[in-house]
Amino acid sequence: MKGKFVSYIRVSTARQGRSGLGMEAQQQAVEDILKDDGCELVAEFVEVESGKRHENRPQLQAAIEACRKHKAKLIIAKMDRLARNVAFISNLMESDVEFVAADMPNANRLTIHILAAVAEHERQCISDRTRAALQAAKVRGVRLGNPRLEDARRKAVKGVHKKADLHLQEVMPHIKDIRTGGIETYAGIAEELTARGIKTSGRRNATTRWSATQVYQLLKRTERRPKS
Repeated sequence: MKGKFVSYIRVSTARQGRSGLGMEAQQQAVEDILKDDGCELVAEFVEVESGKRHENRPQLQAAIEACRKHKAKLIIAKMDRLARNVAFISNLMESDVEFVAADMPNANRLTIHILAAVAEHERQCISDRTRAALQAAKVRGVRLGNPRLEDARRKAVKGVHKKADLHLQEVMPHIKDIRTGGIETYAGIAEELTARGIKTSGRRNATTRWSATQVYQLLKRTERRPKS
């Protein structure tokens, strides 16, 4: 195998892209197959993206353009690094750029189509099995998701509601006193709460400037509270 080559390295996540995990192994595979005399690597392109996103690969397009410019072949480390998608590989093969996989340097176009079809079928089967297993678990009443995250979320929501209830208990005596004084409108109550310097909520960003809407929402909350 001789001539000019442009390598295309693909890693599946941003984390792999930053750490080089998987990237160095692919680069080494390309170097090993191009170590013979007469092989020249003229450019290298690295793509960091999800394996399911076949429609948006700017680095692959750039690599193809570089192949055309240098009259070179596109080389990848492994077939599964390119894509487990028949249509995607077909489009690449129709781009008039020859490509070589380091793990299958002698594969022809028919071989590549067959392997890509098998890989895509395998991925679909895995997806179907996973979906069926999750549905079956849900029917059995198995709790899906991360229990720790769910517990943390519930505790956070409970904490917010507790603070809101405490704030409500602090403000309602003032509202009752204001109403006793003859002020009944939301705007009038808001103006009086502002004058008294009462905070709008129990949060850090609370202010002492009330609006009619805030008074309305607070009073609505008293209606939704369970009777003790």
